[in-house]
Amino acid sequence: MGLLDGKRVLVTGVITEASIAFSVARIAQEEGAQVVLTGFGRMSLVERVAKKLPEPAPLVELDVTDDEHLAALADKVREHVPALDGVVHSIGYAPPSCLGGDFLDAPWTDVATAVQVSAYSLKSLTVATLPLLGNSGGSVVGLTFDATVAWPAYDWMGVAKAGLESTARYLARELGSRKIRVNLVAAGPVRTMAARSIPGFATFEDAWAGTTATPSRWPAGSPYCSRTGCLRQRERSCTSTAATTRWAFDWRPTTRCCCCPLAARSARTRSCRSCAT
Repeated sequence: MGLLDGKRVLVTGVITEASIAFSVARIAQEEGAQVVLTGFGRMSLVERVAKKLPEPAPLVELDVTDDEHLAALADKVREHVPALDGVVHSIGYAPPSCLGGDFLDAPWTDVATAVQVSAYSLKSLTVATLPLLGNSGGSVVGLTFDATVAWPAYDWMGVAKAGLESTARYLARELGSRKIRVNLVAAGPVRTMAARSIPGFATFEDAWAGTTATPSRWPAGSPYCSRTGCLRQRERSCTSTAATTRWAFDWRPTTRCCCCPLAARSARTRSCRSCAT
């Protein structure tokens, strides 16, 4: 019997097998969840990757900047599952001008795109899936980075991540009364396709490896990132995407974060994110 038996989870952001979202979807299935994926732009690629999961997952096209896509999302998901217990937001994008060290030169139009796709989309996706979460509540989980400092090369994506973290807190406040938890997980610099699109990513990794702010100082690119997620109060081994997935959808009111100072004292009132302290 898996931890997620009977749960239905929508996972966004799967592009390749190296995507964090792919590991989340795989482990969710292994724990008994029924998974629905969303993709955009490279649908044929996502379809091939979806077939590599333990069980082929249905795929829904979703552009989080398209109001028509968002309005139709609930009905399209209902074609595969009647409701949802969890939603994974693994979406981020910034135009090239917003990354790589040209912070002062990025035009507003590009910055606006980065903020809309990487931060505002958490709100857009959450609102679009509210009809599926229903009266029993559920969990919304997003992926962030350490937005407490300014990282080399990350530039306006770092600003967008700071906005994402604030958005999560406000969503948690707004949706707590509906028994919906909103959490973010910070996984560190993982070498995904998105990471390879950041000019100077090696410099970014070097800065991560050299700072004392990194949780437990795990190496960049490691498949096991200590403190990427938080488990139940009695569990102390917070490692890897597996831990992240198992914790993120275990939304019982007694859940506490064993490593994050912003731990939820109440499942209805506070947002918890892994942090770099």
